[in-house]
Amino acid sequence: MDWQKGEQSQNVEVDSGGGGGPRFGGGRMGLGGLIILALLGWIFFKNPLALLDQGGGQPGAYAPSGQPAQVDPEQKLFVEKILGSTEKTWGDMFSGMGRTYTDPTLDLFSGGVSTACGAASTAVGPFYCPGDQKVYLDLDFFRELDTRFHASGDFARAYVIAHEVGHHVQNQLGIFDKVSQLQRQGVPMEGADGLSVRQELQADCFAGVWANRTQQRLQWLQPGDVESALNAASQIGDDTLQREARGTVVPDSFTHGTSAQRVKWFKTGLQSGDIQQCDTFSGSL
Repeated sequence: MDWQKGEQSQNVEVDSGGGGGPRFGGGRMGLGGLIILALLGWIFFKNPLALLDQGGGQPGAYAPSGQPAQVDPEQKLFVEKILGSTEKTWGDMFSGMGRTYTDPTLDLFSGGVSTACGAASTAVGPFYCPGDQKVYLDLDFFRELDTRFHASGDFARAYVIAHEVGHHVQNQLGIFDKVSQLQRQGVPMEGADGLSVRQELQADCFAGVWANRTQQRLQWLQPGDVESALNAASQIGDDTLQREARGTVVPDSFTHGTSAQRVKWFKTGLQSGDIQQCDTFSGSL
């Protein structure tokens, strides 16, 4: 992937860190508690952020480790280029729809970070917080993408960023609000047919739309790039992660969709380049 061709975003910030350590339910959580929390998140494929909230944590209750993120300049430039390409793609698409796209900020952190949505550690993985309209990314996740998920390549990393930006697009389109409304009406979030799975698969489709439109503009993909992104999508499906973590698959606890579904919806966006093809909330998945 010739990522240097991308537009460079000015909306990437490096988290400066802060004092203290993680606090849980009004008290400070030790290292053992963090490890248990991370394991629960991986085994049940729940966002550890949600587990904190369920335990009585409050938004912002997690204080970062105090260490500023150590970011390699080339890695930071890569993130700026990918984010810049999403800004251009979605800015143009929103303009074509008669709407205005507001760029998100991408926060590079190390170890832990406080957000408008609550506390987060590296164990959470990359995520988007609608409360502050920021994408949060610990670059150590890219190393894990290589080692744990066996999904290497620049385009695989770009897909991860584009997926999180896809959530920002959902937020801009009012989809987050609609999901919240449906949840209040009793529609389940978790499960193979739940709202969470549908929301995540749509973000995959939006990432595919970005890939299609950006390739048309920049012609920056090289042989093997698309396969690396599809492999990344496959490696982080609920069924694959659950089978790896505990040897069994529990569809009732799905939050992101199966490997096959994640590949399907990314390809749908990639092949069509049409946001209208990304309606994961109607019909079967």
